[in-house]
Amino acid sequence: MKPSPTNVIRVLIADDHPIVREGLAAILGTQKDIKVVAEAADGEEACLLYDKHSPDVVFLDLRMPKKDGLQVVTELISSRRPKPRIIVMTTYETEEDVRRALRAGAKGYLLKGAQPEQIVETVRRVAAGESLVSARIARTLTESLAHPELSTRELQVLRHMAAGESNKEIGQRLNITEHTVKAHVQSILGKLDAAGRTEAIAVAVKRGLIQLA
Repeated sequence: MKPSPTNVIRVLIADDHPIVREGLAAILGTQKDIKVVAEAADGEEACLLYDKHSPDVVFLDLRMPKKDGLQVVTELISSRRPKPRIIVMTTYETEEDVRRALRAGAKGYLLKGAQPEQIVETVRRVAAGESLVSARIARTLTESLAHPELSTRELQVLRHMAAGESNKEIGQRLNITEHTVKAHVQSILGKLDAAGRTEAIAVAVKRGLIQLA
């Protein structure tokens, strides 16, 4: 998507924290070539406002009500043409968050607390068609690519493991045999390079594969 004909980059900000939205709007509002055209407080509103305003760039938080950031990225990228240019800005930098956001199609990834000049530069470069992540996020992505991915079923088993369920209980919940559960558990331990369940859960939380309640 090319910037608007007036050469002003039109931006949509989506974050459930008003202070974050206000801060971003204030930073971007100091630039003559950038204009914030809308602000959304949740994922559903972000999609609606995107369709209403057709912004050049979307600033998106990963954790939002109704639809989280990854759902919004996936929905907008898969169904809108031309494809939106999205910058994820979040407090989260786990391997899984970074990998999933960029794989879904985000063009930029910034951590909250980024310097104003970095924010402005990212908007301009993403609007121009480039992809941009900080060196810190690039390192996280490189590390994540070195680790084997867990399958959808393995992630399901892992979540039940984290809830303290036995192989038998997991099998009953997922409607698979206890033998199959054991096989999944062994695969999970191998992929996470863990000696046992407790270590596997700790590694998974650190990488952002699961969240403990």
